[in-house]
Amino acid sequence: MFIDILLAFFCALSFLPLTTGYCAYSYGRSFWLWFVLGCVLPIVSFFILFALLYRKEMDRGYQLLAEAKAILASAEEKAKSVKIEDQE
Repeated sequence: MFIDILLAFFCALSFLPLTTGYCAYSYGRSFWLWFVLGCVLPIVSFFILFALLYRKEMDRGYQLLAEAKAILASAEEKAKSVKIEDQE
């Protein structure tokens, strides 16, 4: 019974650092750095990471870059479909 409680406590304790590390990695940041920060400062690192990501997403330059990437991706798709139609 004591082992089960310890295992459940460890799983619950590792949830926030894993979530913080995964979110950091999905936005191009270091997984291990944010995982360690999540272990040392669980709640604080979570809010710091999301504040950094929010600031990045709300930056007008980043929004324009994302729009430009979407336009280029759609133009490449159209070019590929036109090329395929020309081959047929």
